[in-house]
Formats: sequence, structure tokens, C-alpha cells
Amino acid sequence: MFQIKRICCIGAGYVGGPTCSVIAHMCPEITVTVVDINESRIKAWNSDTLPIYEPGLKEVVESCRGTNLFFSTDIDSAIRDADLVFISVLSNPEFLAEGTAVRDLKEPDRVLIGGDETAEGQKAIRALCAVYEHWVPKARIITTNTWSSELSKLAANAFLAQRISSINSISALCEATGADVEEVAKAIGMDQRIGSKFLKASVGFGGSCFQKDVLNLVYLCEALNLPEVASYWQQVIDMNEYQRRRFACRIIDCLFNTVTGKKIALLGFSFKKDTGDTRESSSIYISKYLMDEGAKLFIYDPKVLKEQIIYDLSQPHISEDNPQRVSELVTITSDPYEACQSAHALVICTEWDMFKELDYEKIYKKMLKPSFIFDGRRVLDHLHPHLQSIGFQIETIGKKVKVARIPYTPAAVCPRITAPEPPSKKSKV
Repeated sequence: MFQIKRICCIGAGYVGGPTCSVIAHMCPEITVTVVDINESRIKAWNSDTLPIYEPGLKEVVESCRGTNLFFSTDIDSAIRDADLVFISVLSNPEFLAEGTAVRDLKEPDRVLIGGDETAEGQKAIRALCAVYEHWVPKARIITTNTWSSELSKLAANAFLAQRISSINSISALCEATGADVEEVAKAIGMDQRIGSKFLKASVGFGGSCFQKDVLNLVYLCEALNLPEVASYWQQVIDMNEYQRRRFACRIIDCLFNTVTGKKIALLGFSFKKDTGDTRESSSIYISKYLMDEGAKLFIYDPKVLKEQIIYDLSQPHISEDNPQRVSELVTITSDPYEACQSAHALVICTEWDMFKELDYEKIYKKMLKPSFIFDGRRVLDHLHPHLQSIGFQIETIGKKVKVARIPYTPAAVCPRITAPEPPSKKSKV
């Protein structure tokens, strides 16, 4: 059987970099070269400061970089010398979760390899299987045709996104009825037919994959004249957007129907903890809606660079074609306590563990009164009694926190960012 000795991976981003670093780490006899046209990115991969943050990745890279793992901008040479080129030879979709990518690569639920049903295609499939068999049990390696492989990737992310939108829809109902979405999620998650994974209510899903893959599925269905199927999956995206707007409206309502000129501390900007990735982060959209109302945002994230935050908020669809407003309304801080100084409200948008350990008595003393906490990730549930005793007014996802709070008159609608109604029932034709 043909054996792969040299692998070239085109693209040194969030997928290519970690994937091929782990392959090199697990297969010391295979030379792996990761190439990219971005010189600064390749320079970072060859430095002590990697271009992406992922737990355990730095150790993996340093264990084999310069031995059988190389990062280069010489794309032509790498392709010419390779036995296998990732991205163009086979369909080998990844099922990585940022924050646990290294673990997912070393201990995958499954490896999916798709290829042509020709002799050459089957030969290539067997060769790539042999690479993964260095550390993955054969029973976990699935081989399919190319269409099945690609659709499996889209369907997997669509199903996960669907679960998040489903529990987020229930969170809105819980807030209206007095139920607790965490209790509901636990109850339904104990049903073995449903399971407990991805039933965590929040301000919405983000990241590069979920929205992109669901929308790819929608597009594919529309192109193949399956409008009902396309509409079904579009609702997953619509509910995610509804949850973000609903949370922003709640902030504005609680702050006496206006946030104009008010300082709001926003803690967390990456789309989830343990990553510096901000792509499609709910924090971006919460920031947009608050900026639309003139709020002054002080943003802190332990891993996201200031330049990345400013870049994300300056995009035309976020800044309303007025990037100048970002410099006027947004301040990036390197300290969470500094972000909360003289703030009217503290908003948690990312579930970083460190936010559970902050000195909230110190924070309360520095904030304006009444002081609000809006927990968009349910990370402070265990602290509610303590926070209330300090004096905080607490609002969280999927639950009414029972406490005598400062009265306010909810606006019928939020100016300019009216929370969309949940999808309405269509009349029968």
C-alpha cells in the first residue's frame, strides 16, 4: 500500500494549524508542512507567540516544530514535494471545538474521510486512513463518498446549532413564566434520547462554523428546490439573532429605557471561553446594539487583542458605516476592574472561568448605583445570594432572579433595535 511520508496543508488558520500540528506530533515519521500566503501568520507560527490560542497547542507545536513540522510561505515547493495535500485531494472535514481542539484531534469521536468511488480515490482514502490509524482506532475512522462526507459536516454543525437555538427559545419562555431554563435543561437532558450536551442557554452561538454551515445548508436546499427544508434551517439562525437582540433590549429596559451616554462594562469578547477567536461572537452584536443606543462600552477579554476588537466593531454592518463611532464609544481595557470603574452595568458575554473569581465587592464599590449585572452565560448562578447581599441588581438568561429591585417601566419596544418576534405560524394554503 502507498505510504504517505510528506503532507502539505494549505492554510495556517484555526483548522490547518492545530490539525497538522497534532498529525506531526502523533506521526513522527511523517514530515508535515503548513503553508500560507500570510507572512505574518507564518512568522507567528514559527515564534514563541502562536497566532491562535488553544489549550495545549503550544506544547504540541514546540514538541515537533523544526523536526517534522514546518511552517512556510513557499507554497509551490511544499505542494510539489507532498504525497498528500490537505484541502484539495480528499474530503476530510474536521469536527473540532475551539477551546478543546487539541484534545478533539488526539481523541476524536470519529474521523470522516470522503473520496471518489474510483480506484484512485479509494487508494487515496486508504492512504489517509493509514495516517490516522497511528493513534485513532480503526472503528472510529469512517469512509464515505465525497457528498456524504461534506453533508455530514454541515448536518453535524446544523444539529448542534439547532439544539442551542432550541434551548434559547425555551429560555425566553422561562423568563416569561418564572421557570428556570437550567432546571428545564437538566430535566430534559436526563432523557437518554435527548442527552445533556449543547443545552446551555446563553446570548447565542458564535464561531466560524455554526452560522456558516447552517447558511450553507440553507443555500444548498434553496439551490436544489427544497424551500421548506431551507426555511426550517433558517429558523435556527433567526432564533440566534432573536436571542441576541432580546438580551440587548433587556439591558436597555433595566437601565430605565436608555443607555445613551451610560458606561457599560462588557466582560468577554471571544465567542466562547478558552479561545481568542471572535468570529461571529455574540459580543460583537451585543456591542452593536448598545452602540446604536449611544452606550459607552468598556470591553475586557483575557485573550482577544485590542486591535481585533476594534477591527470587529468597525466593520460596516456593525458600525453602521460610521467607524468613527467606535473610537468615540468603545474603550478596550486590560483589567476587568478598570472596565467596571464608574459603570452603570456589568455585562458578561463570554463564560471565562476567571469571571467567577472576581472580587465583586470591590467591583460594586467602584460602580455607579444602582449597579446591574447582566449574566449572558449563567456563570454567576452560584453567587446570586452573595451578589444580592452586596447590593447588585441581577438579570440572567432564562430565569427571573427573585429579589426586590429598583422599579422600572419596560419600554414597549427598544428604540432602533426592536427585538424581533419569534417566528410566526404560517397560515395554511
